[in-house]
Amino acid sequence: MSIENVTQAKAVISATEAYKTITAFFDENSFVSVDTLAKSKDTYAEVVAGFGTVEGLPVYAFAQNSDFCGGAMSKAQAAKIKKIYDLALKTGCPVVAFYNSKGGRIDESNALLAGYGDVLNAASKLSGVVPQISVILGPCMGTGALNAVSADFVIMSKEAELSLDTMGTNASAEYNAEKGVASVVAENADEAIEKAKELVCYLPSNNLNIAPEAVAEEAEGDCGCIVHKVADAGSIFKLSKEFGKVGKTALIRVGGQVVGAVNTKGDTLKSEDCLKISKFVRFCDAFSIPVLTFVDTPGFEDIKSALKVTSAYAEATTVKISVVTGKAIGSTYIALAGTGANTDVTYALPEAVISPVNPEAAALIMAPEQMNVPVSEQAQAAKAFAEANLSAENAANCSYVDDVILAEEVRSSVVNALDMLMGKRVSTLAKKHSTI
Repeated sequence: MSIENVTQAKAVISATEAYKTITAFFDENSFVSVDTLAKSKDTYAEVVAGFGTVEGLPVYAFAQNSDFCGGAMSKAQAAKIKKIYDLALKTGCPVVAFYNSKGGRIDESNALLAGYGDVLNAASKLSGVVPQISVILGPCMGTGALNAVSADFVIMSKEAELSLDTMGTNASAEYNAEKGVASVVAENADEAIEKAKELVCYLPSNNLNIAPEAVAEEAEGDCGCIVHKVADAGSIFKLSKEFGKVGKTALIRVGGQVVGAVNTKGDTLKSEDCLKISKFVRFCDAFSIPVLTFVDTPGFEDIKSALKVTSAYAEATTVKISVVTGKAIGSTYIALAGTGANTDVTYALPEAVISPVNPEAAALIMAPEQMNVPVSEQAQAAKAFAEANLSAENAANCSYVDDVILAEEVRSSVVNALDMLMGKRVSTLAKKHSTI
């Protein structure tokens, strides 16, 4: 191929939407293409791939190129993507994938299946080693969707489609957000790219590095939400907002340090809340991101869901700090703030209620004479019993919490605890993984 032909071919590729997407994602002039001129039959491979920096952080990425054969997966495309995964594994850098494909090149038959298998296998090897982000900008159906959702986070543009069903059933961003598949939904493709850039800056390059630190900012102040009172101003990156309404998850910064925040919002934790929390805690643990949990929940909806959360916290060896802000009853205290969670530090606000059973049952068992009042007065009697016997102070007296602190002291207490726990090291038993 002559220099003139090479220059012309590169000009054609650089004019495609995929090339524009990937260069918009990377810092200006930092993108370096890999296998630029790889062919797929009579066209260039249906993907643009390479590496560059995002806010100075090294990242590998690929973007399916819908300008060539609709971005359909092919043997050539799979080979380029696999090379990106292999390079990321060697160098310990995150992978960000931009999906926009109308399917696969069916005429390649079993070679196509082998290509899909190679990509899935490569992505699986990377799981827990480097962070992976999928950004869905157009159609992503069938086996391609399976690869996309294997990433740690899925960002979807509102006009994108994601479904295992090749006919596109239940493929909307709204549906995937409600089912917990999409971590973030963006208004359009440009916003989806910006969200991916923002998320990368919260993540360590790999499981041996720490997350990038930022200049510490003051918290937003008295805005009613405990997370906002603790997090550096403007640092809250919310995840899976539409999935699980009681358990909230976000990546935040506290004193410039990245922290995974879990906030339970006063009601019973449903199955979707538990799935969301357990997945988030496992991700944070895989990359040694500290987990900060705010506990205010009377219990779990079902035992299977409770087990997922309990197992995630119990197995996690990353820094774990819990703050009981309201109710921590029975299994929720054990799983999120107590010995089951194996927390490093547990605080409680003065108004917290910590009890083996709900306050009404505790009052009936422990002080039946106090509950021997008309039905209309029993709620107030139970409240009085809880304040006297199930208080944060009582829990602290028995060493079930490390300290009782005021709401305005939570941020400083967490900052101090994070500083002290930065060098935490835990040796675990030799095993492949748990079976829960």
